Amino acid sequence: MEPRILYEDADILVIDKPAGLIVHSDGRTDEPSVAEWAVAHYPQMEQVGEPWTSPQGKVVPRPGIVHRLDRDTSGVMILAKTAPAYAFLKRQFQERTTEKTYRMFVYGHPSRDAGTIEAEIVRIRSAPPRWGVARAGEEKRQRIAVTAWKVLSRNRDAGTGEKVAFMEARPQTGRTHQIRVHLKHLNHPVICDKLYAKGRPCLLGFSRQALHAATLSLALPSGETRVFEAPLPEDFTRALAVCEPA
Repeated sequence: MEPRILYEDADILVIDKPAGLIVHSDGRTDEPSVAEWAVAHYPQMEQVGEPWTSPQGKVVPRPGIVHRLDRDTSGVMILAKTAPAYAFLKRQFQERTTEKTYRMFVYGHPSRDAGTIEAEIVRIRSAPPRWGVARAGEEKRQRIAVTAWKVLSRNRDAGTGEKVAFMEARPQTGRTHQIRVHLKHLNHPVICDKLYAKGRPCLLGFSRQALHAATLSLALPSGETRVFEAPLPEDFTRALAVCEPA
């Protein structure tokens, strides 16, 4: 299981990360990762970026890693090949000038065709760790999270007849699990999300959370602004082919 290269120049590397591949080690397990793959193919990236210290105190290298996708989320990622490129890209993510588009399948049919969720995200004490929307009195304004969404199609799972929707989301902030938490808050969690739709059946043939990072738009160190797109993976195209119109 390896990423597919979508674009490459002297400064950056854009990849299509497959579902099931972690971005970097969590400090507890030893398994293949995007970071490990990057160093194996681009040894010069080993000293690029900033390490992360796990809760267990282990220092984990993150060569070229500017942003993350969850293990079971597929799609487009950008990595920095050099220290100046890393600083340039990191600043854009911190200042929220990048634009990201995700595609997903969710349970049920939202009552509206589009909307924006603006809700604080806080960590919930649980194992494994998860996040949720803050209740009254818990708001911390520096943690505000904003997600714009729209319904692309309303369908049904052919096997169960259960309502499902194919959607697009554009996060305007970058909180941990933001889209997954916000869609749960909307009462339409991502299909097969084992953390935020626990106990619900995995519809449309999915065996992982049905979330895909489709596009990423940002400025490059060269001065050019580009939009990179990761095509829908096989499980998404299969789901679109088998689901029935609502």
